[in-house]
Amino acid sequence: MSNVTLQIGGRSFTVACAAGEEDHIAGLGRAIDSRLQAMGGAAGQTETRMLLFAALLLADELHDIRTKGTIPAPPPPVEDPKLAERLETLAVRLEKCATDLEALAGDA
Repeated sequence: MSNVTLQIGGRSFTVACAAGEEDHIAGLGRAIDSRLQAMGGAAGQTETRMLLFAALLLADELHDIRTKGTIPAPPPPVEDPKLAERLETLAVRLEKCATDLEALAGDA
């Protein structure tokens, strides 16, 4: 077992991986970080929201690959403050959905 420290959104994350997988995991971390940078960075975002945005972007790419059989080009850097506001609103809504689902699961 090995540990790899990833730099994502200006923060450090140490994750465990199988021996020999360090370069692969580091590459995945760089891919996530590049998506965040293309989105306009993670300044002012909580760690949860930053990783949520990265996961949504990567899930969207995976969806495109599965449905269209194509690998989309990385998005250009975001300069539109309105887009950042919309993403923030979406993140708040998604967090509320997650909280509501967790509450429902706790009631079961």
